Amino acid sequence: QVQLVESGGGLVQAGGSLRLSCAASGSIGEIGQMGWYRQTQGQERDFVASINTAGMPNVNGALEDRFTISRDNAKSTLYLQMNNLKPEDTAVYYCYAGLRPVGGNWDNYWGQGTQVTVSS
Repeated sequence: QVQLVESGGGLVQAGGSLRLSCAASGSIGEIGQMGWYRQTQGQERDFVASINTAGMPNVNGALEDRFTISRDNAKSTLYLQMNNLKPEDTAVYYCYAGLRPVGGNWDNYWGQGTQVTVSS
């Protein structure tokens, strides 16, 4: 059984910072691209950032001056550093990973989401 577990969300004042983590666990064979989406109530999930296995990032152009994505392949963990947060960043943040379990096939896996709330 493979799962992704996010952590690091919470309540922060505008201008503050948060670092989200997403740890993959279970019978992992390989992990490919990983990334983050976010979703506000009643809206579709919006792309935030992704990173490939070589560490090449791709960040939403509207966020790239404040958000940084990274990964630690040895720990099977994905990170999202968010600086100078704004109230409009308030959302549930979901991580995903293209992943092949041991003895299984490649598929996309999602975490359960972590709430980020930015107060003005």
